[in-house]
Amino acid sequence: MQAIGLYREGFMKIRLALMAATVLGLAACSETPPPATPSGPAPEPESAQPSAEPVPAESDLLALLVEEYFEIQLQRAPVLATSIGDDRYNDLWPNDLTDEWRAETRAIEERFLASVEQIDREQLTGQDLLTWEVFRRARAMVIEGLQFPDHLLPVSQFFSPPNFFAQMGSGVSIQPFEDAKDYENFLARVDGFVAWMDQAIANMRQGVEQGIVQPRVLIEKAIPQLAAHLVDDVEKSIFFGPLRNFPEDLPATDRQRLEAAFRTAIREKIVPAYRRMRDFLRDEYLEKTRDSVGLYALPNGAAWYAYLARLQTTTDVAPAEIHEIGLREVARIQGEIREVMKQVGFAGNLKAFFKFMNEDPQFLFSDKEQLLQGYRDRKAVVSEASKKLFSLLPKADFEVRPIEEFREQSAAGAQYQRPSADGSRAGVFYVNTYDLKSRPSWAMDSLFAHEAIPGHHFQIALQQEIEDLPRFRRFGGQGAYIEGWALYAESLGKEVGLYADPYQYFGGLNAELFRAVRLVVDTGLHLKGWTRQQVLDYMADNLAVHEVKRISEAERYMAIPGQALSYKMGQLKIAELRRRAEEKLGERFDIKVFHAQVLGDGSLPLSVLESKIDRWLADAA
Repeated sequence: MQAIGLYREGFMKIRLALMAATVLGLAACSETPPPATPSGPAPEPESAQPSAEPVPAESDLLALLVEEYFEIQLQRAPVLATSIGDDRYNDLWPNDLTDEWRAETRAIEERFLASVEQIDREQLTGQDLLTWEVFRRARAMVIEGLQFPDHLLPVSQFFSPPNFFAQMGSGVSIQPFEDAKDYENFLARVDGFVAWMDQAIANMRQGVEQGIVQPRVLIEKAIPQLAAHLVDDVEKSIFFGPLRNFPEDLPATDRQRLEAAFRTAIREKIVPAYRRMRDFLRDEYLEKTRDSVGLYALPNGAAWYAYLARLQTTTDVAPAEIHEIGLREVARIQGEIREVMKQVGFAGNLKAFFKFMNEDPQFLFSDKEQLLQGYRDRKAVVSEASKKLFSLLPKADFEVRPIEEFREQSAAGAQYQRPSADGSRAGVFYVNTYDLKSRPSWAMDSLFAHEAIPGHHFQIALQQEIEDLPRFRRFGGQGAYIEGWALYAESLGKEVGLYADPYQYFGGLNAELFRAVRLVVDTGLHLKGWTRQQVLDYMADNLAVHEVKRISEAERYMAIPGQALSYKMGQLKIAELRRRAEEKLGERFDIKVFHAQVLGDGSLPLSVLESKIDRWLADAA
């Protein structure tokens, strides 16, 4: 379809293109009907009289535009399609590291930015106005980000498509294995992944030539993750998992054929691809990596980090100001922890209390299953108590699983994986059970509130269930909102049946303190030139975190600059908006209504969320 210049004049072409796409099977995903289009006769040739069809409203134009964009994105990001239950592209893995890919991305983003800017914002209200604001901002941010060469840094110990591909191929993740076609799809997806791995190696070689390389410590941690997949016996590969769980109704002939094909793919494609990447990192790239650990040390690194800070926080707050906010929040929360110390009768300073909380046997687990069961036990209690605070409740369920062994040493303390939109796959609350002495019991309440209820599972599952949202919003997300909501959810702990004893409440304060420390150390690393050891020392001095977690967290901030800023900045904004609503509405303030206003439109940039809440309060005055 030709580029949309004057959008109204091109409306019929857009409509016909979308209708044609529907015929070709490229319209909407299985759980969402295609966008409505006006009925009427086909347009007359240009030489004939103009069509009498009414000029479409701005909201109609916007709906078509964002739906067209999302369709393009599903084809270009097929793993996204898989994750939301759209199986049309389950056989694809995109090579998004090439120059051609980036050029195509720029062309697409510039075309859609120009088109959305031709839609009159002043004529939009409600969801349409939010959609316009979110869509326009996202397109502009993608275009701005293309100047920075993140494609030359495709692999680290934390951001690792090779790790994610292994999860997908395990048979217990988002890739479906329910019939023969599903197995064949994954075999085809293997080819795309192998091409991506080879392109990643080529890009890292280019990065070496340009002085754009990863910190050495990150690659040292990534090498063992890759080596875990270098098996001589294919049955020991994580990718053999789907063959142990064939669907019961799959014919024996298909089982034999597919098992033979999977054995060949593991032996001749998958393992060699992981070996090539491991060998390249170990034997060639590692010696070219850098001793510095912050983005500041790379070409144009200061501008790159400033961009990432705006991208991740969805605000215009500069990194230097974020650093100062972090310092103030650290001091405030430590003051609250001192009150807990008085409550439990601890005689000693803050650092001694942190040591006690990390090392006292009463807070340690004896085995991994005890830790996992503790989270499962919280589920029913918190689910019921949440009804006091929320009128919007998700239908989707979630389960608790341990993080896989091959990635647990470098993974965060927990992670959340969204459910499928059609309800066929539950969400997953992944718990890191590595090195149990670094997983104290007092951290459980806050972690459950953050990852599960009323945090990530609650917000993300609910967003997917709002069917009248445009799909790019229904299945998209803003880091500062998502992580900000999860951290705000931790503050609701006492109201949803958590933090029953002072040590668990300390865990909630320590978790908030952790996010405040992140503001300090992330900006310290990437703006102020802090070393890895400075980060570890600051964390040791200012919060109760075991050494294993300090190390994995510090290295996480090195691998994904700016992402750690999203939590506290998001939580501070949501808490500020709640105070604003309480002051404005007084006795009329209803916490259920406020939470519905924050959650009811899905994930929004913080600037857009603030404008939306202000409009709501103005209408309620």
